[in-house]
Amino acid sequence: MHGVARWIVTLMTSYVVAANGFGAGKALSGPVFDEQGTVHVPAFELPPSALMSPEAREFQKLRAKMPHERPAMEPDIARSRRGLAARLAPQVAMMLESFPVDVAEETLGGVPVRIVTPRDTDFDADRVLINLHGGAFSVCWDSCSLLESAPVAALGGYKVVSVNYRMAPEATHPAAVEDVAAVYRELLKGRDASRIGIYGCSAGGALTAQAASWLTHHDLPQPGAIGIFGAGGTRMRSGDSAYLAAYIDGSFPPPSKPGEPDLDMTRGYFAGKDMKDPIISPAHHLDVLESFPPTLIITGTRAMDMSPAIYTNSQLIKAGVRSTLIVAEGMGHCYLYMPHLPESRDAYAAIIDFFERNLR
Repeated sequence: MHGVARWIVTLMTSYVVAANGFGAGKALSGPVFDEQGTVHVPAFELPPSALMSPEAREFQKLRAKMPHERPAMEPDIARSRRGLAARLAPQVAMMLESFPVDVAEETLGGVPVRIVTPRDTDFDADRVLINLHGGAFSVCWDSCSLLESAPVAALGGYKVVSVNYRMAPEATHPAAVEDVAAVYRELLKGRDASRIGIYGCSAGGALTAQAASWLTHHDLPQPGAIGIFGAGGTRMRSGDSAYLAAYIDGSFPPPSKPGEPDLDMTRGYFAGKDMKDPIISPAHHLDVLESFPPTLIITGTRAMDMSPAIYTNSQLIKAGVRSTLIVAEGMGHCYLYMPHLPESRDAYAAIIDFFERNLR
């Protein structure tokens, strides 16, 4: 063992002994590290965080009444989309009741879009936000576009253009980012790029990072600012959080073991593509990140996307980009979809303030 490694092991051992009564003889039920660096974690209980809002702690209690088994992926994509829309309908209704907006279906640059504006409130038509909805690049246009657009439009007084980009299994990468670029080009005809912002959650957050990279590679100006929520600029189910969230949140399964096929939530959207390509995962390419505009990244301590979010923030800072990271205590993937939580309201306020300061 090298001197430095021996020193680290000695230091850590000393700390553990000191923290447990100076070697009082009590056996520890702690993690076991094998020679490959894998940690074997014993079962443990994780109570609701004392730093969560009372509303969030109450929501944690409600999860006891929810199914513990993850449903299998519905093979029929049309049925899957209808089923998801039905399950999210009460949530969408709550969001629209909390944040009244007007919704218009239009086409920009040949791409179907949804124009969301605050109801009975003036808004700055010269500044516009492009929303890229979540849904694993395959579902959730109907619901997620409203869940992500309504609070920002209503509270911030923004015109939000939500893009119905092409998804899998009907399309594959780069179809979605091509659609985003088409809408962006159309919006550039009436305003400066500095007056446009782009944001999204989950797949939409990843697509936001991909769009910023795409613009650089195609000699288009960067928008005034971007928001990457519930995602990062790298492969979604990567890093520690993919494993941690699988067992403390449970919304998504852990990654498969090496050599075993992994769950493809995107239904083949990135099939055959290099996931470290600078368009798909710009966080691995500092030369690409250098061109990014100011960026806001939002995740939660129990979200599978926490590691990609943290890594992307660190890489952006390394590349000299102004990046702000918000990690909400006790929150899971895309907690912004729950308007009754104070943590979500705080996120809405941060998003609105961020774009207000950067779209000039």
